[in-house]
Amino acid sequence: MHLNVAAVVVAGIAVFVFAAGYYVALAEPRRRLSSAAAAQRRRPSPWLMGLELGKSIVVAAVVAGLVSIGGITSLASAVVLAIVLWIAFPVVLLVGSVTQENVPWKLGAIHAGDWLAKLVIISIIVSLWP
Repeated sequence: MHLNVAAVVVAGIAVFVFAAGYYVALAEPRRRLSSAAAAQRRRPSPWLMGLELGKSIVVAAVVAGLVSIGGITSLASAVVLAIVLWIAFPVVLLVGSVTQENVPWKLGAIHAGDWLAKLVIISIIVSLWP
């Protein structure tokens, strides 16, 4: 298995930046749906932002490993991988949160959209990076 470290880092940074914009754009609906989001009226602390960036790079590394093992090199295959991973992990977990922990389905949908975009972005970058 070969990991392209540059592709992993770029993908991690790309989804970190994407998520920042995504959640800023959806801040008001999140505040209405989540007491935790409502309590967050200020910018996240630097350590939380660093943690989020680190998590993004870890996810990018795992997806890159799967891409390497699977020999994925096309856009179509990258998108299929992203969708399969999205259904298998974030969607399953978020459905559990909605059905068993009373998380509003609209909040679950916001997070599901974030994860779908992140996995597609990561899969494309690490699959097509030269």
